[in-house]
Amino acid sequence: MTTDTNTGTVTKRDEAVRPGVTRKLGPTDGRSSEGGVLHVFSHGMLVLWALMVGVPLLWVLWSSFKTSNGILSDPWGLPTTLHFENWANAWNKANMGQYFLNTAIVVGGSVIGTMVLGSMAAYVLARFTFPGNRFIYFMFVAGMSFPVFMLVIPLFFVLRDFPGSPLLATYHGLILVYIAYSLPFTVFFMTAFFRTLPTSVAEAALIDGASHTRTFFQVMLPMAKPGLISIGIFNFLGQWNQYLLPMVLNQNEDKYVLTQGLAMIALQQGYENDWGALMAGMMIAMLPVLIVYFIFQRQVQAGLTAGALK
Repeated sequence: MTTDTNTGTVTKRDEAVRPGVTRKLGPTDGRSSEGGVLHVFSHGMLVLWALMVGVPLLWVLWSSFKTSNGILSDPWGLPTTLHFENWANAWNKANMGQYFLNTAIVVGGSVIGTMVLGSMAAYVLARFTFPGNRFIYFMFVAGMSFPVFMLVIPLFFVLRDFPGSPLLATYHGLILVYIAYSLPFTVFFMTAFFRTLPTSVAEAALIDGASHTRTFFQVMLPMAKPGLISIGIFNFLGQWNQYLLPMVLNQNEDKYVLTQGLAMIALQQGYENDWGALMAGMMIAMLPVLIVYFIFQRQVQAGLTAGALK
């Protein structure tokens, strides 16, 4: 105990820790220690995951500039000379250019159709009350639970026996299948997003004389831009990498998509064991996905958190 000479008040001096005496940790110290361990563990797992994803990607990239002998003799070595002819062989001789065009047509049409139909259905389910609203919504949700393996055989016969002209092995047939496959998750995601948007804006537009269609396209849809970008990226990634559906429903080699083309090249080795061109073909298939995500990564993150922040 010490006395302050100026005020005359008695204060208690902090006890010094004597040698040989262990100070007990308080509740705050324990939580801080646990938080530090969790922080290190989470960052370690992220670094491990980044290595698991990044190392194979980099290996494919530098292997696409090596010769077949260089890949087989020194698979982990860096290329001493950049062989850009591998990319030309993959694009022309391995027909990757045609496969890329086919994929762009199918995925472009299906993503646009999915976003238009999905956002319209989600807006109605989120903003209007009518008999059967919840039933229709849960039907869309239930559509996400069906594995695609259960649907490929019925879809094959539906497209083959479609009235009028068969849809099997056609661009528009595959586009319709992709749209139907992607709609459940799109409606589920966008319904939740539209519910977070303020209703006062739509009510003001209706009072000013705007129709429901104009209110949706000119008022509500621009407000839902973060959610549209996010779900659009997810649909693009899923449809670009789709393999099972085109493998069963698209058996015309002239209309093969990239996944079919890569599988055929890898299995048949159609260009005399040109492993460098095979690696270049894999990079051609991956580059659009990487570029799209690199450009829109901020919008994707904003769309995923927008519903929680509103």
